[in-house]
Amino acid sequence: MNKIQKLATLSVLPVAAALLALPAQAAERPACPVPAKAQSDQTDRPAKGATAIKGVRVGYLPKGFTYGEILANQHDGLIEYGYQWADDRDDVDRKHRALWVRVVCWPKASKLAQLKNAPFQTGTFSGDTKTVKIGGRQVLTQEGDGALGHGRYAGWVERKGVVVTVMASQPLVPELAKIIKGIKL
Repeated sequence: MNKIQKLATLSVLPVAAALLALPAQAAERPACPVPAKAQSDQTDRPAKGATAIKGVRVGYLPKGFTYGEILANQHDGLIEYGYQWADDRDDVDRKHRALWVRVVCWPKASKLAQLKNAPFQTGTFSGDTKTVKIGGRQVLTQEGDGALGHGRYAGWVERKGVVVTVMASQPLVPELAKIIKGIKL
């Protein structure tokens, strides 16, 4: 179990139950493609493909992943869910291939600058961030550090109330523009 998985499993609440309650809250929550069922306790071998995250299509998915896992969490008025693809190398191995794509339903999100202070539990933009254009999108980016591991972390506001983040390990950084460009909600 890698660092992101460990952190996610420590903070996972009964997300499935909370997600089922969404229709009653629809008037106060922005349209966000939240799956009806998201559980963080299952590892997929082999990893699922481009449609591993219900409501999200990862149009360009690099090869070489041996397993994947849904990561879901609810806290502080946010619902976070995503999928992490990885190979069997150790997290600290610089050749380790890992990709984490996450959607965050955060009603207050409307501007890229807000991501610096977003109440994410894992994958915060707390380091030396830069605003750049990657894959045709204006994104906030920083070097991966701490729980995220090595590589590049990027995020953007897809539309009001909907944030997308991507963490690509070092071997995947050259493909980050294709990955980001291919993500469709």
